[in-house]
Amino acid sequence: MMKITGYRCLSSHLDWGRPVGDVNGFIASGITEVPIVIVETDEGVSGVATGSAHDIERIFPALEGQDPRAVSTLYDRMLARVFKAGHAGATFAGIGTLDTALWDIKAKLAGEPLWRLLGGADRFVAGYASGLDIALDDDALAGFYRTMAERGFTSGKLKGGLDTADDIRRLGIIEDALRVNAARPGLMLDANESWNLKQAVRHIAAVEAVHDLTWIEEPLRRWDAAGHARLSHSVRAAVATGENLSGLEQYLPLFEAGGVDVVQTGSGAGVTHFLRLAHAAHSRDLPMSPVGLTSNSAVAHAAAAIPNHLVAEVQHLGEPFGVTIDVEYADGGMVLGDTPGAGITIDEQAIAARATDDASWLVQSGPHVRPSRAGLRIVAESPATLAP
Repeated sequence: MMKITGYRCLSSHLDWGRPVGDVNGFIASGITEVPIVIVETDEGVSGVATGSAHDIERIFPALEGQDPRAVSTLYDRMLARVFKAGHAGATFAGIGTLDTALWDIKAKLAGEPLWRLLGGADRFVAGYASGLDIALDDDALAGFYRTMAERGFTSGKLKGGLDTADDIRRLGIIEDALRVNAARPGLMLDANESWNLKQAVRHIAAVEAVHDLTWIEEPLRRWDAAGHARLSHSVRAAVATGENLSGLEQYLPLFEAGGVDVVQTGSGAGVTHFLRLAHAAHSRDLPMSPVGLTSNSAVAHAAAAIPNHLVAEVQHLGEPFGVTIDVEYADGGMVLGDTPGAGITIDEQAIAARATDDASWLVQSGPHVRPSRAGLRIVAESPATLAP
């Protein structure tokens, strides 16, 4: 029996080439950390995954000595390992990264790209452009979406939620940039949980008077199933949410309330979670849209193998330092390669030689730190108020 023998953690970084963030704040440097986890086996085949190294020391005993090919069983062993403390939050991301590394091993052993191992017939994964663009001025915003239009993208997502007039104008900039590929580009607006219910209704109604929104993303707090259901019945746009939920059980209230129209999950939650959630959504005739596939192509492979994939978020066309990903961005989506596994290879020596200390999302004011007045604003604010 093949056995898992150990793991290693590395830290690379991604230079986005622009400030990145949302209504909660932004990273002015545009440089973010990219944790890498390598799972080792006694037969010399290693699994590589980017995502999170959080709590892995506590989780890994669930895998040690086990056959890495039993991925689904090992996923449940990891959940059981943290039973008392719970698997929610950042721990869930650690589980997801280990799970993704196991799928990488399984596909490498089969000598196939992960998308084919999972049952996909087509290597193309439809996508939409997403600039994490709250801090970009109008010229930079137009430039980013023109670049994405050159790759065939026909839909784009704006980070907004502070000022209705700004959002209407900036959605128009995105629409103009993408119109070279579609007469009516798809437009999404992401508020990143910054509104209460009536704020959301008023803001979206004003935007929809000008633009035909495809969806409104994370308009309310992630757990507000009843509020999302009321909002979905109050606006034309679909309600998309779920990227910050950690565990299939956290989606059940949304499903039962009819509070989600487009089911989302973060790519860091891993392949097994994505597949299970996709099946749950499919049983309710709901489409799936994975979030944040930059530097994490494994969930894109899974998206190619499910029947209800709608469109995946594409935020950046580059790769983290020392990381090579077998994927092309063309025709408005991701074209997955034939490299066995999830298509990620790393240059450990280069990564070790070029560490950076300026690469964390967790700055004092940034997209992972919720402002104290979020959901309590009456008067519109400018993105300039988010400056760190």
